[in-house]
Amino acid sequence: MSIGERMTADKPLRADARRKREALLAAARQAFDAGGFFDLRFDDFARLAGVGTGTLYRHFPTREALAEAVYHGEVATLCDRARQLRATLPAAEALAAFLRDMVDHIAAHQGLARTLATLMADRSSALAEGSRALEQAVTDLVTAAVQAGAVRDDVDAGAVMMALHGIGAAHDRPNWRAEADDVITLVLDGLRRPL
Repeated sequence: MSIGERMTADKPLRADARRKREALLAAARQAFDAGGFFDLRFDDFARLAGVGTGTLYRHFPTREALAEAVYHGEVATLCDRARQLRATLPAAEALAAFLRDMVDHIAAHQGLARTLATLMADRSSALAEGSRALEQAVTDLVTAAVQAGAVRDDVDAGAVMMALHGIGAAHDRPNWRAEADDVITLVLDGLRRPL
């Protein structure tokens, strides 16, 4: 849990404070996606979000705290998506949809992923926490598909996570998107239980 999330968990934010915090997070996400997170002065995030600098520092005392909050927000969104798919689709379809959603997410947020990897490298506990949460979401999807008899039971979620990490790491390849979709198809074919 990030500093901001702990503060929010301990004492709920008023509606206006929550809106301002979300505006700051949205400004940071846009800067990440544009690849300009480091080009901005920290105080610029307040201006971009339409809030005062005091509000920025109250919610995020450092650039790293802001980056960590963005990272945790992205992980939470992906984990929520995994739960939603598990609740609404047959297990094999939920797993396939989530893996394809992950490729969409990586494609849409390449700047975010690259910058976070650089910025968060020395904050290994925050990265590890997010990685564990995401791996648990994938584990739950794989387990449900195994229990439904759609996926083989001798491959664990770690292998799926490794494939996703590989896809993300190769994002500079010229035909990345098509190749990423092909890798997901290979992963899904490899997971399918033999008839």
